[in-house]
Amino acid sequence: MSNTLELLNDLIRRPSVTPKDEGCQDVLTDRLKPLGFSEERLDFVDTQNLWLRKGTAKPLFVFLGHTDVVPTGPLDAWVSPPFEPTIRDGKLYGRGAADMKGGIAAFVTAVERFVVNHPNHQGSIAVMMTSDEEGIATNGVVKVVEVLEARHEKIDWCLVGEPSSDKRIGDVIRVGRRGSLCAKLTIQGIQGHVAYPELAENPIHTFAPALKELTEEIWDQGNHNFPPTSLQVSNIHSGTGAENIIPGNVEVQFNLRFSTELDEHIIKQRTHAILDKYGFKYDLQWRLSGNPFLTKRGKLVDDAHAAIKTVTGYETKDDTGGGTSDGRFIAPTGAQVIELGPLNESIHKINEHIDLNDLEVLSAIYEQLLINLLGKS
Repeated sequence: MSNTLELLNDLIRRPSVTPKDEGCQDVLTDRLKPLGFSEERLDFVDTQNLWLRKGTAKPLFVFLGHTDVVPTGPLDAWVSPPFEPTIRDGKLYGRGAADMKGGIAAFVTAVERFVVNHPNHQGSIAVMMTSDEEGIATNGVVKVVEVLEARHEKIDWCLVGEPSSDKRIGDVIRVGRRGSLCAKLTIQGIQGHVAYPELAENPIHTFAPALKELTEEIWDQGNHNFPPTSLQVSNIHSGTGAENIIPGNVEVQFNLRFSTELDEHIIKQRTHAILDKYGFKYDLQWRLSGNPFLTKRGKLVDDAHAAIKTVTGYETKDDTGGGTSDGRFIAPTGAQVIELGPLNESIHKINEHIDLNDLEVLSAIYEQLLINLLGKS
């Protein structure tokens, strides 16, 4: 069993359903402190955050990850228990194997090998961990970044070990992400008996034309780096459950994944303009999950391309698809940010897994990237 696989097994055995860490960060600290990494715990409320850093010189390269995982879902749907790592047909099964304990194990062992083989490397290396990525992400990386910014501790390069790969390991690098804006809309009506609609006001009926317009709105055309902005309704709740009552209100939740062609203020203005056309009473609450960001070609992206080419022999592709990640909190500081990790095919699913060979290849890519960036004395 390789060091990377052994570490991953240890991490999967810990049922760190968000926002729990269950000792995962202790394991990482125990491995890296003997190599000269200083430990700092930056916990907030129920979230555990870890900052491990080796060196004080510039440039600063950071591996970013999260030790929390999503809930397992029905246990009887798993072929093997989700927190008992199990190997079948060349794959390791377990919750978090791909998202993202596999990436963590790969970059920790890459760091171990690099530090041993390059004791006089340039710059500094840090590992940032949180247990609040799969949840609402209010007490994790966003708070750690505030601490670092307050003391002028600047990150130059950041690699998020999220599962970015598509068909084979390293075939995609995320060089940016769309923004995410969440909305909770409540339309007020007047409850009444379905037999007397003239004495009531059905909020579902009054909202229907506005819903159609919102979902058909062309928000933008996207651009070279991002697809067009998309609005998706995620939840609609209304009524008492009785079949003879006109509801008094309807609650709608929707989300916009938006490109760099827009910002939250423009989206809000255009949304309110659509709703106001129809004359119903409503309340609209917004939550910005993250703004879009893009890391342009430069030292980090170029050296990541070269590392993947060296280890695998093939070229990679830059992409900005997928959901959000904690990279959205690092990019506004001015750091170059990329995401590079395992295949994303099984993430959040029953029987989540990672290919054993992919795990070793990924660790080798991470090590080669460190060599490209910091290896020369």
